[in-house]
Amino acid sequence: MLLSFHKPAQNQASKNETTVLAGDIGATKTNLALFKISGDKFTIIQEAHYISHQYNNMMDLSDEFLKGLPSPDSICLGAAGPVLGGHVKLSNLHWEIDRNELSNHYKIEKVTIINDLEANAYGLAMLSDKDMVTLHEGSKTTTGNAAVIAPGTGLGEAGIFWDGNAFFPFATEGGHCDFAPRDQFDIELYYYLEKQFGHVSWERLVCGPGILNIYQFLRDEKKIEEPVWLKEKMEINDGPEVISENIIQCEICKKTMQLFIRYLAYESANLVLKIKATGGLFIGGGIAPKNISLFKDNLFYNSYCKSNQEIN
Repeated sequence: MLLSFHKPAQNQASKNETTVLAGDIGATKTNLALFKISGDKFTIIQEAHYISHQYNNMMDLSDEFLKGLPSPDSICLGAAGPVLGGHVKLSNLHWEIDRNELSNHYKIEKVTIINDLEANAYGLAMLSDKDMVTLHEGSKTTTGNAAVIAPGTGLGEAGIFWDGNAFFPFATEGGHCDFAPRDQFDIELYYYLEKQFGHVSWERLVCGPGILNIYQFLRDEKKIEEPVWLKEKMEINDGPEVISENIIQCEICKKTMQLFIRYLAYESANLVLKIKATGGLFIGGGIAPKNISLFKDNLFYNSYCKSNQEIN
């Protein structure tokens, strides 16, 4: 799918060769890259990946990355949190990033901070069909807004507004909206989470830590057996990843991931309905690409359609 995004008008100076520091700033990992851009062409000078919590702040991390590299002419960061007035407090990390601080520190006027899901939405324009897996092919002639949902360390959501000529990505904080129980099982799960967290959002279920929340509910409240070998694995490895890797040989892992997919489908449908995303739904984040097989049966699609029955 080719997405045509709105592009601000360029002045002559912006068409000259420039160096840009770009970053994807997440609670778990941070990806940085330094690009040389000339017109519509760009080349990567250097890129690197970091574990976010190993650094005190964004400044320390970017200083380390830029050692021995050309100074950037501009900076653009996609950060996992609500961006207000060029300032963001990351949702699942103690960092705060401020545009003015970065501008003063690096003596650069052009510093932009946007929400990471807004950045993801812009990034869709760089992908080709081979970079994506189609879960359900819709009408090729239907146009309209599109939606992006991305379960990872948290749950990111974004919209893409279609004005009839081009797409305009925009950020949301929809992952923090209230989880809506549908049946007795969901209600029990809700109260289990409410005792721990107070407010129960979709992010408590549809993300990496959410997988662990579902698993612990099944183990502690529903008394589904936790194999000894699985417990030992989870003590030394990433719990959600262990769960998703053992769905064939482990009943509690299978049930956990089935519920995760069901809740992801429900909230995907909610997002699509709210912004009337007739132009498509894109699923990103760190979990879905590693678990494509979980989307191959009809569980996701059937669960998704249940939320749209009233308008079908």
